[in-house]
Amino acid sequence: MYKCSLERMTDKIKTFSTYGDAGHGGITRYSLSPEAIQARNEFIKRMESIGAIIEVDDVANIYATLPGTDPDAKRIVMASHCDSVKNGGNYDGILGVMSAMEVLETVAEQDIPHKHPLTAMIWTNEEGSLYPPAMMCSGIVCYDYLPEDIRVKFKYEDMMNSKSILDQTSTFGDALKASGFMGDKKYRLSPDNYLYMFETHIEQGPILEDAGNDVGVVDCVLGMFNYRLRFYGQTTHAGTFPMPKRKDAFLAASMALTYLHEKIDKLGYSDLVYTTGEVVCHPCVHTCVPDFFDFSFDARHEDPKVLEQVLAIVKGCADKVWAGCTCEVEKAWNRDTVYWDKKLVSYVKEAAEECGVSHQYIHSGAGHDAQFASYMLPTTMIFVQSKDGLSHCEPEYSSPEHCTEGATVMLNAVLKADAE
Repeated sequence: MYKCSLERMTDKIKTFSTYGDAGHGGITRYSLSPEAIQARNEFIKRMESIGAIIEVDDVANIYATLPGTDPDAKRIVMASHCDSVKNGGNYDGILGVMSAMEVLETVAEQDIPHKHPLTAMIWTNEEGSLYPPAMMCSGIVCYDYLPEDIRVKFKYEDMMNSKSILDQTSTFGDALKASGFMGDKKYRLSPDNYLYMFETHIEQGPILEDAGNDVGVVDCVLGMFNYRLRFYGQTTHAGTFPMPKRKDAFLAASMALTYLHEKIDKLGYSDLVYTTGEVVCHPCVHTCVPDFFDFSFDARHEDPKVLEQVLAIVKGCADKVWAGCTCEVEKAWNRDTVYWDKKLVSYVKEAAEECGVSHQYIHSGAGHDAQFASYMLPTTMIFVQSKDGLSHCEPEYSSPEHCTEGATVMLNAVLKADAE
């Protein structure tokens, strides 16, 4: 078995953490921002130094490829993203890029024989933090292969016109043109020139750490749905209108949310997760009774039958009157569970076993570019332990040792795929 370099990985973690350093241990590195361009240039510099060939497609995805011994063989790609959420951590996304770099660096340094070209890749705008939606450019590249209900959200023209959440004037297309990374469509990832895709990522949860395992052999991305619940009441003066006559939409929403927790928890599924993460209140004035309240509801589970049970409870809220207010339930979006290629999953498990890295099967609750790629190519993922399960925040941390183990597992899994 081949091993990646702890020293090189440590250096990459330290270097990339300076691009977008927010001053408190994490980063803000929006896609195609000056900070992201610094990270991209570092990637290119390091990959060119080992003889990798650099290509950039029309939506700024970057491909660095080491040729194989078979000039006709399709490429095996290892990919993730280098953009972050606001005040995010130093590992989400970029670890997958650094791991792919480390695989290529190890292959080059140790002159490891391989038949297929091996490619390290950066996906553009996975987070969608500045230009929504998330997983924008994997959605564009994989568009023709996505299910219809997902595909309609990723039309190229619409994505180019996606407006910055900061100023609502500049668009993703503007940033793309200004970045210097608008390449050629002919370089896009496709089944014509790529065979398999691997993605290494931090777990973003506490399961591996709690179990004492270093690496997760990921088998799927959980199915999920996202709905909006809207409550309609009546605005009145906060000091003059009698309590029994009020129709307080905020109160109605709080009653419904409590009801949802009670009913859903009684289903008894310990591996079900659900969240209310976004709210809107109107008129949002301290002297006014709210006449409108809107909250999101996100639920995730592998089994569609479990999600159906949860959804029935959510939809049932529209059949009730809450504190004198009516309720409307509307679907935002959903996805079915996406299962990784079983053969590639087996390669990851075998590689972990042979490398002596503690591991377990694990689901991904979060979405990744790999899930869109999986509709187009056989794909799989590898998780690395996250300290305290924290992610999308500045305390996010995975040790250099764990990061190196994840890269080592990916290297050996890729070599198994190459040797087929």
